[in-house]
This record gives sequence, C-alpha cells and structure tokens, in this order.
Amino acid sequence: MAWFRKEKKPLKSEDRRDLASDVFDKCEGCGEILYREKVTQNLHVCPKCGHHFRVGPEEYVRIFTDDGSFQEHDGHLRSADPLGFTDLKSYESRIHAAEQAGKPEAVVTGVATLDGIPIALGVMDFGFIGGSMGSVVGEKIARIGRRALEEERPLILVSASGGARMMEGIYSLMQMAKTSVVLARLHEAGIPFISVLTHPTTGGVTASFAMLGDVNLAEPGALIGFAGPRVIEETIKQELPEGFQRSEFLLEQGIVDRVVDRRELRTTTVRLLRHMFISSTE
Repeated sequence: MAWFRKEKKPLKSEDRRDLASDVFDKCEGCGEILYREKVTQNLHVCPKCGHHFRVGPEEYVRIFTDDGSFQEHDGHLRSADPLGFTDLKSYESRIHAAEQAGKPEAVVTGVATLDGIPIALGVMDFGFIGGSMGSVVGEKIARIGRRALEEERPLILVSASGGARMMEGIYSLMQMAKTSVVLARLHEAGIPFISVLTHPTTGGVTASFAMLGDVNLAEPGALIGFAGPRVIEETIKQELPEGFQRSEFLLEQGIVDRVVDRRELRTTTVRLLRHMFISSTE
C-alpha cells in the first residue's frame, strides 16, 4: 500500500517557480523554503535549523514589553551633518533615504513594563545606515540611561550595528565615552543593565556600551567583535579558529554570559530582572 502514499518532502527552491514572492522566505542557514507566516509566528527563527533572521526594532519592542506599555522618548531627534561629509553618496542623502523608508534613526528608545516590571529600553535598527552609532544614537542611549537612573528602572539595550558612523568622524567616537559614563553611573547605583547582542554587533558599539552589561546575552550565531575576521587575519597573519567572533565562540571564552534563542529572550530577561532587581529591592 506504500505505492498510494505520497511522501512529505520539504519545499525546495526549485519548487517555488510560480509562487508569490511575499509568501515564502528562504532560510540562510539550511536553505529551506519556509512559509513566511510560519516564520513570523516563530519570532523569525527557522523552525528547521534555528537560524535567526534579522528583524527590526519593532519585533524586539514586542518581545521586551507588555502589550501597549511602550512609550517612545526622544523620537524627534534627527541626525545632522556636522562635517559636511561627501563621498560617492552624500551623508544627507543617505539620512533622507532612510527616513523616507520609515526609519527615523538607528535606535529607538523608551520606557515600558516587562511582565509588570518598569524598564527602560533601547533597540538599535541595522536598517538605518547599518545601525551605525552617530551623535543622535549616542545621545538617545545616554538619555534613556539617565532616565533609567532617575526613575530606577532596569535598562535593556538591544544592539545591532556596524560600529561608529564614519560620516560623523570624532563626533561619533565621542559617543563611546558618553554612553559608557552613563552606564557606569547605573552600575554605581545598583540598577541592572542587560545588554542583548544580535547579528551583527561590531566596531565602536562593541567597544563601548554593548559589552558593559551586568549580563551580556547574545542570540545564536550572531557576529560580535570589534574588527572583522578578515582584517584580523591579515593583521596577525594567522588563520582564525572556526566560529571565531560568533556568539557560541564568545560564550566559550567568557565574553558573553549566555547564548539565548530569540524565543526564550523574554522569559530569560524576566527571570534575570526578578533575581537582580526585584529581590534586591524587597
């Protein structure tokens, strides 16, 4: 009777010929063709191999806040062009193009509750000039850090960035110190800061606030580092170990505290906050 049974086979790329392009996604990890709606319901994680698709700040706001509790702050701040930077494409035109795509800046900040716990939240957006850290990004993170200090709210920052924004030169590099000082004040006050590192987190962001968490969490397979692997290999003239600068490698080296599946981020963070903050204030 096996002749009359049709084997269920995973959908492959060659089976996609006449299907609507907005119905399916191809997993970059295993190559499976997946129903987009199913991927969305799974928090944009491949149900086959666990590959984490890149998502925008809206998804992380949903993960880290209770429904309807998020109140954005400093959303009016916009990047300027202090150096009059011009290259193949002017800085101002790139800012304008990103804004036209509905991305006002490379970070969204605000306050909310998470499982009833008041928090301050910042989420970077890689879709805005590679999530690069310019003056506005540094200012918004510093402001949400100060608000967390004043209102005694734990701070959660979700990083996704190519590093400092070269079009702002020294102004961008100054944000590394500014954000780090605010986080040091939080630490002195005993207010938790949880840093969540997503793919990719590199450059000056890694070299400043992203690695200063009381707890540093990372999504699986995320690229995390200062310089890229190719640059490092060319500098030290040695081949790097397999998986170098990925979350799992950094966990083995003690650089991050835990690698957490996106589907577990909310429950893990709530558990940490109840241990680090609620228990200490009772």
